[in-house]
Amino acid sequence: MSRRLSEFSDRVYWLVCQIPTGLVATYGQIATYAGSPRAARAVGNLMKRSLEIDREVPWHRVINAKGAISFKGDTARAELQRRLLEAEGISFDDSGRCDLETHRWQPREVFWYD
Repeated sequence: MSRRLSEFSDRVYWLVCQIPTGLVATYGQIATYAGSPRAARAVGNLMKRSLEIDREVPWHRVINAKGAISFKGDTARAELQRRLLEAEGISFDDSGRCDLETHRWQPREVFWYD
């Protein structure tokens, strides 16, 4: 793994760990804060990888830009993510979206600049 990719991964994992209980962030939001605003898909891949390598990261607090859970065919993980979020007080409407205006994490500062 290149040093730059490793730095990005470390930034992403650290940022996701900063999301408080009961709030969510979008893949694009985390990518932007990590210094790579066009890397939302990479953030999603890292969240999936965090499960595979058993890294303690609150992956379930990262959702798509529409306020919905992205599951790409993995319905068991999507159901788990929704249960975890609901247990933290995140509610979803009938279309499966949460209100990002209510539940989006808004840190007071941007952590990295590139």
